[in-house]
Amino acid sequence: MTYIGEKGSSAVATRIMPQLEVPGASLYYETLGTGPMLLCISGANGSADIWKPMAKRLEKHFTIAMYDRRGYSRSLLSGAQDYSHRLETDADDAERLIRHLSPEEPATVIGSSSGGLVSLELLLRHPDAVRNLLCHEPPAMKLLPDCEELMAAQHDIYQLYRKQGVAPAAERFAQFIKAGSETPGLLRSFDPKSGSYNFANSMYWFERELPVYGEHDFHIESFKQYQNKLLLLNSQDSDPEAMQYRSNVVLSEQLGLELHIMPGGHVGYAVHAPKFAQLLYDILKDKDSSY
Repeated sequence: MTYIGEKGSSAVATRIMPQLEVPGASLYYETLGTGPMLLCISGANGSADIWKPMAKRLEKHFTIAMYDRRGYSRSLLSGAQDYSHRLETDADDAERLIRHLSPEEPATVIGSSSGGLVSLELLLRHPDAVRNLLCHEPPAMKLLPDCEELMAAQHDIYQLYRKQGVAPAAERFAQFIKAGSETPGLLRSFDPKSGSYNFANSMYWFERELPVYGEHDFHIESFKQYQNKLLLLNSQDSDPEAMQYRSNVVLSEQLGLELHIMPGGHVGYAVHAPKFAQLLYDILKDKDSSY
């Protein structure tokens, strides 16, 4: 979308970025391609941009919607926020975006990491808005037998952030999630020198998301009525002992669902986009031939 304005005798072209006004925020989003809607929900960096490599490989099959979650990058906050129910608010934002962009049909949704937690909450709160949900490595700690130990370790990371700042806390977090070979890329995502929004995004994530999202109390029983919509994804290069990997293992075992193994690691959809996108489409096509 462009707007052509006049300033004196010179024509000025200004790109108008799409925004959806929601209670307490303005959501920035982008769309690409044609076909049924595929909504992508980001994890810790909160940005639409991380999905673009995958979106370019799927644009012939879907209308892909990517957005900055509220408080991140270009999705600005306005007025008071209900931080005691922030995960629920994130899920409501996703539902509003689906209704805005696909008012007649539910959307296929993929959420990764903390975006996976948002997507699970979306399924529970707004099941009619979801056609199928691809949930990739959600760090749902309370599903795990060692959740108390994990929550204590996460609390220590938050306290390190408060005392010493983002950089040392990011390094400790990379160890906590067993990032392995993805550690350099993860640390770059927190480095203010590597992106114009990184400093604000990392501060917002450490302050408002890290302490609470992984501790959200999902009840497996509540997913049983929607399990026909749920597709669980883990990545082949992720550490099987990582909490985000084990969370989907528990969901798979308790719900009797297949655990699909995807290329790459925790951000395989970005780093190994062609292979990840092809397998994702194959999984959806196998489930529903109308894709």
